This record gives sequence, structure tokens and C-alpha cells, in this order.
Amino acid sequence: MKRTLKSIFIAVTVFILVFAMVGCRILQRPEEADPVPESDSPEEQAVLPEVLDAEEGQEPSLEVYLHEENRVETMQMEEYIEGVVAAEMRPNWDEEALAAQAIIARTFTLQKIEAEGGVQERNAHASTDIQEFQAYNRDAVNEQVQAAVERTRGEVAVYGGQFIRAWFHAYCGGTTATAKEGLNYADEEPPYIHRVDCPCYEEIDEEEREFEVSFSTSQVRNAVQEITGEDPGQFQSVEIAEESEGRAITLNVGDVEVNASELRINLGSTELRATVIEDITVAGNEVTFTGRGYGHGVGMCQWGAFIFARDDEKNEGEVEDKNAEEIVDYYFKDVSIQKLWD
Repeated sequence: MKRTLKSIFIAVTVFILVFAMVGCRILQRPEEADPVPESDSPEEQAVLPEVLDAEEGQEPSLEVYLHEENRVETMQMEEYIEGVVAAEMRPNWDEEALAAQAIIARTFTLQKIEAEGGVQERNAHASTDIQEFQAYNRDAVNEQVQAAVERTRGEVAVYGGQFIRAWFHAYCGGTTATAKEGLNYADEEPPYIHRVDCPCYEEIDEEEREFEVSFSTSQVRNAVQEITGEDPGQFQSVEIAEESEGRAITLNVGDVEVNASELRINLGSTELRATVIEDITVAGNEVTFTGRGYGHGVGMCQWGAFIFARDDEKNEGEVEDKNAEEIVDYYFKDVSIQKLWD
């Protein structure tokens, strides 16, 4: 009897110990199954704008207003992107530069359609009028452009699950700008826009490296008055009031302060090419600006993309070559490149 009781006692003790151990493990499982999320978790997937009425993973078609012909034409997205790339960048440039432009053009198109519903006054998703959308030239499309667009088919730049504002410009002058610096952007600075050094200045064609342009004092006076509502009168000087990394933010025209990027647009962005201004002189009835750059300087620099896309041999080892996705990633901070259709 004693031996039986002893056996029962031992069995119960073993059972209690085993249950306790198993119970501890069960209590630990929720922690093991639900780990703390890592900071580098996958980027949220972007989705196509609803107005395109396309299924997930399917290339959308676009209604494109051809302003030269005053009509709307239906075309596939990639066909449209070919015409944009051929118009916005030299079509004989290296394929990876053209491919970077394709990613930018695709992203620009979808972001604008998402934000504005397309070009509603034209009853279209996009327009070939550069004042309304992007440049477009189907006649300039060559095999190199086609290969670049096909290589990046469906690829877009995304931040936080949203298409980025894919700004680009011809030539930053050596350093890109924030949106507030280059565009006088009114909203909060996008987190993916940042200032980066660019190899364009040393490599761009010499005749395009710097600019000098003159305007009459009356032109400048009228522009300032139109922008600010204040008349600078018969001013004797134009000076940089605020600048960042060599880029003028505001100017003092006489006693009136004016935003430099707004003045550039008002005077003509193909005349006053950029706000990287090195000297301003007022002599007689003329105001002369000298500087470097072409465009607002925000986002991707096309000349920089051209240089990065060249192989190491052409760059003589001074600039590390990059593919299209790496080029976009260099100019836009913390973005992900997502493929929305095959």
C-alpha cells in the first residue's frame, strides 16, 4: 500500500512539473508569434487611380488630349510614356538615363491623375500641351527610348504608399534644391525631396554650363509689381536677400523683396534659366543676371542622370555609374520603386 501511494505521489508530481513547463511555453507563444515590427518593413503598395478603371496588375489605357490636333486619342500607358521620354530627354542618351526618365514620367502621370483627376477641361487623363501636363513627341521615339521604357515597364516611385511628386529639371548647376527653395512650394516640404550634390556642372556642354541674360528695368519693375503688389519704382540695384547653397531664394529689387523663383517664371523660365545666380548688375535701363543651371532644380537633374548612366570608362572612374532605379533613388530620398504591371 505504501509502495502504491508512493507511486501515485511521484506520478502526480511529474504531471504537475510537466504541466507547469508546458504552460510556460504556451504563455510565451503570443510574444513569439507577434514580434515587434521592424523599422525596415516593406513599403505600402501604391494603387492605380480609380478614374483609370484598370484592374490590379493591368496596364491602364489613357485618354490623351493631342493639343496640336485638338482631339483626344486613347493609348496604352507605355505608349504614352515613350512619347513623353522622347520629348523630355534627348532620345540618343544612354538607356539607363532614359529609363530613369521613364520611371519619373510614369510616376508624374499617375500622381497628377490621382491628385487632379486628369485634365478635366479636356475630358482627358493627360495632355500633350506642356502647360497642362508633360511634353510629348511620338515622332522622336527611337529604339533606345522604346528599350528604356520596356526595361522599366510598370515601374513607379512611391513614398508611404503614394506616388511621389516626381519633379525633374534639365540642369541643377551642381546641387539640387528643396521644393521650397526651387519652386516656392506652399505646402509642407515633401519628405522625399532633399538637396544632393550632382556631377552635372563639370560635365555639361560648356555652352550650356552658365547663362547671362538681360532684361529692361521696366520689365523687372512690372514683374515685381505683378508678383508682390508693390512698385519698386526707379530702382538702382538688385541684390540677393536670401540664398541657400548658391541658389537665390529672395531678391531685393530696390526696396521691394520678391521671391526669386516667382520672378524667374514671370520674366520667362527659358530666359532666366535658373535661380543659381552669381551676379546681378543694373546699368542704365538694363538688369543683367549671370548664373548657372536650367530649371527649378528640384528632384531629378537630367544632366546628372545622363552622367550617372554612363559606364565607368566614360566617367574615368570619377563618378560611379548607376542604373535607372539607383538614379531615381539618389535624387529622391527613401522612395521605393514598385512595379504595378508586367
